[in-house]
Parts: sequence; structure tokens; C-alpha cells
Amino acid sequence: MRLSEFWALADEVFGAAYARTLTAGLVLGSLGDRTADAALADGVPPREVWTALCDDMDVPEGRRWGQQRPQRRGRPA
Repeated sequence: MRLSEFWALADEVFGAAYARTLTAGLVLGSLGDRTADAALADGVPPREVWTALCDDMDVPEGRRWGQQRPQRRGRPA
């Protein structure tokens, strides 16, 4: 997972404003008592941070990875 994917999922699952509040203020024990922002700044992989955030916030597995979107197909010629 890239950092851009982390933020896209955070915005989708929590909403953009609340996602920033959570990542800046919620201390996650599983990340060494750091916030998500601090863990990311310290080089913790975004996927590990995302999993810890979802676990702490009790996000159901089915919502953790966002909406299943159909792939775009090219227009017929």
C-alpha cells in the first residue's frame, strides 16, 4: 500500500476531516503508543498503520478496503 492509498482509504472510510483528526490525535497502542501520523513519519508501512487504525476503530473487514468499484472500460470504437 502506498501512502496515497492510505489517505484515499482514510478519506473514504472516515471522511476527510475526521480522518485527519483520527490520524493526528488517536494514540494507537499497537503502533508503540504513537498516532498514525507519527508512525507514518517514523517509517511504519502505511498498510500496518491502516490495519492498526481500523482495528482500533472497529472498522468491519468489509469496509476497510473501500467501495468495490467497477473497472473502467474503454469506449467501443
